[in-house]
Amino acid sequence: MKSSVFFIDLSTSYKKNLSAKLKQLLDATQVDQFLAPSDFTAVKLHFGEIGNHAFVRPSILRDLVNHLKPLCPNLFLTDTTTLYRGQRSDAVSHLNTAVQNGFAFSVMGAPVIIADGLKGKSQQRIRVDLPCAKDALIAQDIVDADAMVAVSHVKGHELAGFGGALKNVGMGCASKAGKLRQHADTRPKIKAARCIGCGDCAAHCPADAICLVDQKAQIQSERCIGCGECIIVCRQEAVKIIWSQEIKPFMEKMMAYALGALAGKMRKTLFINFLTDISPGCDCLPHNDLAITGDIGILASTDPVAIDQASVDLINQAPWSAGWVAKHGDQLTADKFRFIHSKIDWQYQLDYAEKIGLGSRQYELMAI
Repeated sequence: MKSSVFFIDLSTSYKKNLSAKLKQLLDATQVDQFLAPSDFTAVKLHFGEIGNHAFVRPSILRDLVNHLKPLCPNLFLTDTTTLYRGQRSDAVSHLNTAVQNGFAFSVMGAPVIIADGLKGKSQQRIRVDLPCAKDALIAQDIVDADAMVAVSHVKGHELAGFGGALKNVGMGCASKAGKLRQHADTRPKIKAARCIGCGDCAAHCPADAICLVDQKAQIQSERCIGCGECIIVCRQEAVKIIWSQEIKPFMEKMMAYALGALAGKMRKTLFINFLTDISPGCDCLPHNDLAITGDIGILASTDPVAIDQASVDLINQAPWSAGWVAKHGDQLTADKFRFIHSKIDWQYQLDYAEKIGLGSRQYELMAI
């Protein structure tokens, strides 16, 4: 059975601005049928890293909050601490980052709560009973919430191929220990010929597993926790990983965690995907590269698999941006995420998500 995915483009007029169109999008999903005034509703989003400007802008999210609050006044904005070292690795730095990036209460009209606590240890074990994971360690405040609105910025990702609704709830709702479990099978190695000894990987490694020897990075395998941060921060592509053997288990665990995060809320969660500033890399990076295509629009659905499939389809149907054409020319392919992250089969996460009952890859796109 096909799932409904609702879509608005970004064209506006004097009579109908983007906020009005966003309200129409929400109304089409019948969100008022499953969000109740008594619900503690988590709006799960990404507050962005300092230096990255591709995340969904606070002004449009403020409109979303204004549209939702009459339905669920007990609404809060939330995310979890990161596994890697950075500006969001604990609740204090994460809150400071959120404010710097425009998510202060005075702007948003809703409080920001870091769902897994001060140091990422506030969690609950949720049974999922899958071969890849028997249980999932989900942030306590996500578990305690009665409902959720998952707001996702769709973009490329260095381990998942692309990140959308499923990654937002699978990785983004996990506690720090849960993130560690998902990355546990990822074991990177350094290509010495490419390494320039800049030390970025060592500075960002949360396990202190990387050191410089003779101006080359070396990973101490016994200390490596497999978080993949060195892959993300290395600008020389000097980090090697056995993609075919290690990425599929990572994706399976991430989907298992999505199942855990949605436990008890599967029928009380709305997914909203923003196809804007579609960057080739994750919003966790301290920068965002040139968008791979122009802004497309906003999608909404109660099915996370369908909305992610529709998002990728729309992105792949759109033309490459002029900057990418100028840089890569005839080398560009129709599958944008496979071109950017050529060793990652992004479709596997959707296949596995469908297999474990998270939703359907078959959808009907309904333009509003």
